[in-house]
Amino acid sequence: MQANGAGQGQESAELSCLNSAQNGESSSAGGAHSNGLLSSTDSGNSVGTSNGSAAGPGSGSSAASTASGSEVGSLKKKKRLSQAEEDVIRLIGQHLHGLGLNQTVDLLMQESGCRLEHSSATKFRNHVMEGEWDKAENDLNELRALMHSPNAIVRMKFLLLQQKYLEYLEDGKVLEALQVLRGELTPLKYNTDRIHVLSGYLMCSHAEDLRAKAEWEGKGTASRCRLLDKLQTYLPPSVMLPPRRLQTLLRQAVELQRDRCLYHNTKLDSNLDSVSLLLDHVCSRKQFPCYTQQILTEHCNEVWFCKFSNDGTKLATGSKDTTVIIWQVDPESHQLKLLRTLEGHAYGVSYLAWSPDDTYLIACGPDDCSELWLWNVQTGELRTKMSQSHEDSLTSVAWNPDGKRFVTGGQRGQFYQCDLDGNLLDSWEGVRVQCLWCLSDGRTVLASDTHQRIRGYNFEDLTDRNIVQEDHPIMSFTVSKNGRLALLNVATQGVHLWDLQDRVLVRKYQGVTQGFYTIHSCFGGHNEDFIASGSEDHKVYIWHRRGELPIAELTGHTRTVNCVSWNPTIPGLMASASDDGTVRVWGPAPFLETQEADGLNENCSNMDS
Repeated sequence: MQANGAGQGQESAELSCLNSAQNGESSSAGGAHSNGLLSSTDSGNSVGTSNGSAAGPGSGSSAASTASGSEVGSLKKKKRLSQAEEDVIRLIGQHLHGLGLNQTVDLLMQESGCRLEHSSATKFRNHVMEGEWDKAENDLNELRALMHSPNAIVRMKFLLLQQKYLEYLEDGKVLEALQVLRGELTPLKYNTDRIHVLSGYLMCSHAEDLRAKAEWEGKGTASRCRLLDKLQTYLPPSVMLPPRRLQTLLRQAVELQRDRCLYHNTKLDSNLDSVSLLLDHVCSRKQFPCYTQQILTEHCNEVWFCKFSNDGTKLATGSKDTTVIIWQVDPESHQLKLLRTLEGHAYGVSYLAWSPDDTYLIACGPDDCSELWLWNVQTGELRTKMSQSHEDSLTSVAWNPDGKRFVTGGQRGQFYQCDLDGNLLDSWEGVRVQCLWCLSDGRTVLASDTHQRIRGYNFEDLTDRNIVQEDHPIMSFTVSKNGRLALLNVATQGVHLWDLQDRVLVRKYQGVTQGFYTIHSCFGGHNEDFIASGSEDHKVYIWHRRGELPIAELTGHTRTVNCVSWNPTIPGLMASASDDGTVRVWGPAPFLETQEADGLNENCSNMDS
């Protein structure tokens, strides 16, 4: 490895770029920088590189370049670099060094008067990469004065000795390894638990066994580079830059741009090769699901609910017309076609819940319905029709994560846990349930009730606790995949986002019209970055989770939109159910010429603020 900062001349304590004179003039001819590179002369003559070639593209006409350089040098002094400019030069130098363009790095450092890193750091780097552990340990003493934390030296020494110990073991030098363990690592009195683990590696019978148990790449460049990355974290950046610092900064910039992009709805790719660094990241609204792709008209009355299956391959819709329709999603075209109709729900279907494996679907009715239906979706057969009492009102249901139990309840004070045959396993007395959700722990059930709150009920130890308290009735709610956030539709207030862990109201979303009708909203998109809800003003509203104002208002329905469901595996597909008797399927703009697409759809209004 070429040393791009090793000082052969007098050591200097200055840690960033070195301009030799306070007025910004370059050093005298033939002088060496502390990075061991020749400096340019005052006269502005061509700069000599380490291979003896002339600097700059004009080496073929050196007389002309020398003359022009002398003229410029005589007219004004060499510019003194700002701290930001010095940092950029060092970042570029580190990146070029990583690409193996070492002569270019030498010239860049020489011409700018900068130093890539402190000479002691360069020496330390070389000794680590060459496996000269005693010399590397001595280098630490030189670096001690440059470090902010005195404890860092002990930690760095521990990492060095650990690598030394593992390499001895891999080479079969057990006695030498034992000496490192007992005579060097143990006296540090640091991380004794790790020392016990290291001592166990003495029992490894061969090198492959050692590498597997230690989760270590083995002796060589790979493990030493990884070691250097860890060691660099203890050194100030003015001494040695953090590894791959330019790539890290660029990746952060790309991620920040994506985070701020209102319509970004694709998987985040941290690989810089997948993006252009020459343009800012921007997603078009045409890539977003706010264009009507399909209108499903098979229901003959108000459609109260819609829900995609967990694997995204099916959509279930429930209607006042007493039917549930199962739709198949084409994996290529994303078009929906009728798969089967489930009939006989005399009161109509106001709520649907897919089992975790999508084998079963439970359908509930409105307030005056005391029954629920559990269907086998694959066969179309009714497995269970459950009713505990004609006085019950079973209007909501949620599956336990094990797929073998579910909870159901209603506003007349029913709250049951049942098995797949409808047998009652547990019940909670006097809880007037509006909406239910089972958390991933398999024990806790969240229930919104008539006291304008959400409480957590533990069916194992029969305890309950208040989690969310609103000032108005909670008509419905849903929970994010990670169980952290709850999305509430609150009567006369609209859509609220709560943090269930911290029990705080995070955000109130503006725009939606909601009285006392039950409207169901949803999370959607990659990483559930978006929120969508129906509205009594016949629209579908979409927000970015971090913004209170809608980023899109989707028009097309002619009556209240009761429910919105975002496909969990196809982030560009969404469905909405309305009292107008239709289900609308929303997707990106059709593939049209740009001019046509610009004026394509009046039903998606831009709400950027």
